[in-house]
Amino acid sequence: MLLTLSHIQATPLLAAHKAGATAVAISLDLNRTLTPCDLSAAGLHLPTGGVLDWPSVEEAAESENACFHITTGEDGRPTLRKINFFSEELQRAYTLYPTHRAPTMLVSGITMHRIVDCDPHEDTLNKIKAVGKVTGDVLDTTMGLGYTAIMAAQTAASVLTIELDPTVEEVCRLNPWSQELFTNPRISRRIGHAWDVVEELPAAHFSVVLHDPPMFNMAGELYAQDFYAELYRVLKGNGRLFHYIGNPASKSGATTTRGAIRRLQAAGFRRVEPRPAAFGVLAVK
Repeated sequence: MLLTLSHIQATPLLAAHKAGATAVAISLDLNRTLTPCDLSAAGLHLPTGGVLDWPSVEEAAESENACFHITTGEDGRPTLRKINFFSEELQRAYTLYPTHRAPTMLVSGITMHRIVDCDPHEDTLNKIKAVGKVTGDVLDTTMGLGYTAIMAAQTAASVLTIELDPTVEEVCRLNPWSQELFTNPRISRRIGHAWDVVEELPAAHFSVVLHDPPMFNMAGELYAQDFYAELYRVLKGNGRLFHYIGNPASKSGATTTRGAIRRLQAAGFRRVEPRPAAFGVLAVK
């Protein structure tokens, strides 16, 4: 059983203990479900056995920018491990970042999802809605925490999701919201650069492509006309591409959106339409 904790759960847990409560219903999977747990002077009694002591709960409560995996320490007792990793290959730091729903991930300090007036689950839902009916074979060009692939797999026949950095998979394995990446038989994962992987894929194979690359200044090649042409190639006739870009109301977002629309049209897409509510554009082959 994967147990996790953040300040969002730890803070009210401390308040309940201070108020004299001896039992609580708390989420130990970052807001997915509630689990009844006993409290004592020793700490939080876990459903898997053992007691997480109050200093550990206080550590989680004081760390507003991190999530913690509840694991077993060298002494055999429950302890906390911050869910963060560093990629030597890409020189990027990855941290699972809590919200009041699904967590997002900080990539060298930058949030992967919209979290202002939105949450990662809603952000993902907006992307799926923007592309319309998701059926057949689906390509997700940038896995991240896997939320897009997982949501697409609810209705798609299959989803292929690509991740550049294997370090990101380590974060996913400790994120309760990412577990279907590893358990859903309709989802397959591929490690590699999206361009390299897509070049190897068969033509006219996918009904839907979901393209949610990092910011332009981090992965400009994934906004290139030649890459768009590869996405066009692997789409079936009348296939749809949703391309997440960023806030169209911002100066950089507006500029990047205009350039992306122009290059998508040059790559052959016959209809390219802004989808401002989803911070992206829809393109049809």
